[in-house]
Amino acid sequence: MLPLILLSIALSTELQTLASFVADPCSAYISLNEPWRNTEHHINISHGAPMCDNYMNGEWYRFTGMAGDAMPTFCIQENLCGTHAPIWLNGSHPMPSEGVVSVQACASFNDNCCLWSTMVDVKACPGGYYVYRLPKPSVCFHVYCGHFYDICDEAECEGHCVGTEECQCAVGTVLGPDAQTCLDINECEVNNGGCSEICINTQSSFRCECGIGRALGRHVAICEDIEGCNSNNGGCSHTCVSVEEGYQCECPRGLMLSEDNRTCQVPVQCKSESIEVAVPKDLVGGLELYLLNASCKALSNGTHVNINFNLKSCGTAVEVAGDKIIARNTLTGIPKQTPGSNGDIIVRTSKLVIPITCEFPRQYTVSEGYVPNPANSPLQIVGRNHGLFPFALEIFKSKDFDEIYKETPPVLKLRDSLYFGIEPLMHVDGLEALVENCFATPSASSDDVMRYYLIKDGCINDDTVKQETSKDHLAKHFYVPVFKFVGKDNKKVYLHCRVLVCGALDAKSRCSQGCRRRMRRSAETEDTGHLRDHLLIGGPIVIDTE
Repeated sequence: MLPLILLSIALSTELQTLASFVADPCSAYISLNEPWRNTEHHINISHGAPMCDNYMNGEWYRFTGMAGDAMPTFCIQENLCGTHAPIWLNGSHPMPSEGVVSVQACASFNDNCCLWSTMVDVKACPGGYYVYRLPKPSVCFHVYCGHFYDICDEAECEGHCVGTEECQCAVGTVLGPDAQTCLDINECEVNNGGCSEICINTQSSFRCECGIGRALGRHVAICEDIEGCNSNNGGCSHTCVSVEEGYQCECPRGLMLSEDNRTCQVPVQCKSESIEVAVPKDLVGGLELYLLNASCKALSNGTHVNINFNLKSCGTAVEVAGDKIIARNTLTGIPKQTPGSNGDIIVRTSKLVIPITCEFPRQYTVSEGYVPNPANSPLQIVGRNHGLFPFALEIFKSKDFDEIYKETPPVLKLRDSLYFGIEPLMHVDGLEALVENCFATPSASSDDVMRYYLIKDGCINDDTVKQETSKDHLAKHFYVPVFKFVGKDNKKVYLHCRVLVCGALDAKSRCSQGCRRRMRRSAETEDTGHLRDHLLIGGPIVIDTE
């Protein structure tokens, strides 16, 4: 009887050890590396149907490659991550010592950050990454999002130094267990962020919201009862209308509600080459509209008073704030001195002041091959107050950097030089640009597994790459001996560059730091890059090996 008991104990121990090995999700996971899964990827139905994670069934997953480093822990707007309702983690990532932790995951849709929710298991692994047990979403179109978190800045220590550098994260983030990734702090986890009702965690910050029939009072965290349109016009700047669920604000024809759903504003189109403002004529009356520079005057077309200007004209002020370039101007209306030819003979207000603001993101990824084509026009993001600062990646014919290839594809030999550069399509003072990364691929896809870095983290990564001075402070010019990828079928080369825009006078900006090597990630994520999805695709460069 004793041998049988010993055999049972040994067998049981072996099975437990095997089960423990198989169950460790840090070594048994499925990689999610699709670029469309990243928080920077906006859905474009014209390029295919929205994605859905309805194939998942509770397996363990890790976000890698172009999908991102980890799940975002802040609210993601709808129509991002390649789908209609992106799923984000409504809670902080655990520490390695905590083991497997259950955290709520929310899907954002219809201006509701948590319209649908479920629980996911999360574990911090010894290698500095996270794995997630992701259940199947109950409906489509839902996708679990990945996000690229920032790498902490290495700063010289102050006071008592021991020869090491401190790693510092920006406000609203905290250093992760890998000692280099800055994770978002979920302020809503502590005392509900101080909000009396709803706390919404956002990237590096948070906001308070209120339920129907209530609004934030003077104290930005405390909700107060609203007596509908009878109380201060419901907080509406113009018309307050009672509806079944309470009330809503509406705007006169030609105006639109701002993001607070209470204030009516003039539509503003922020384009790469111009800022366009159209003010309804009924609102203007007998006023003449001017920008800060009084020589910039609005003109009437019968229904609207229109004015167009750009970042360099009409007294526009440009500044860098956080992750945005912000352009500001003010449209001022004063009474006309004489009746206008369009019949304006009365004035209903003594002065009209309309602040104009446009926001442009600071980071761009531009791609180009050896054949620029008409499709390589600057990407336009048009909205009432958002736009895209215009850059293009060009291939030049000579070291003078004054003539680009326009129609015919350049055919270059291996002994030739390749002249390329980042060109701003608008020249603005007070800004500086940094080419943070440039790499080559044998295909037009920026996530091609075969890639070669020419510039990395603002540093020249290939000693044969040389930089030339340029007349425009935002332009960056380089040249390098022509190369090709190994393989007889690889006869084309494409370039992809990531550009960062900063304030020229900001001595602490990333641009002013220039070359700065990142702390090394794991081998698996080191070569994946950190790209945005706004790509200007061209190419290819044709290599003549004869």
